[in-house]
Amino acid sequence: MILLDLNSGEERPIYARIADQLKFAVAGGALRPGDLAPSVRELAKQLLVNPNTVARAYRDLQSEGLFEPVRGMGIQVAEGAVERCRQSRREMIRARIRRAIEEARESRMEPSEIEAILRDEWAKANQSTNGKA
Repeated sequence: MILLDLNSGEERPIYARIADQLKFAVAGGALRPGDLAPSVRELAKQLLVNPNTVARAYRDLQSEGLFEPVRGMGIQVAEGAVERCRQSRREMIRARIRRAIEEARESRMEPSEIEAILRDEWAKANQSTNGKA
């Protein structure tokens, strides 16, 4: 079972957030090529969303060539999906960081202050990750 966080504060449609989280799962190794993804119903129940929403996310992932149907079994991670998901993850993270930097610049923060915040937050994230291990 993979656990997804849909980050309810985000404005993008739920199906797009589900697809993004599944890409992150592939990029991070939680799902590997050949692994079956959770069924539409199983994932919908886990996320408390309509099954049609999950089905749309899966269709989008299939159209990108990241997931593929397996007759009688479900949907699996396609060969070659890992690097493409990692690239997609990098692009998503860069876009989020760019938005945060732009917001900071619009509020007239100095570059050194923005860099200090980024370093502090990175250190805090590493501490919390190391504390959980």
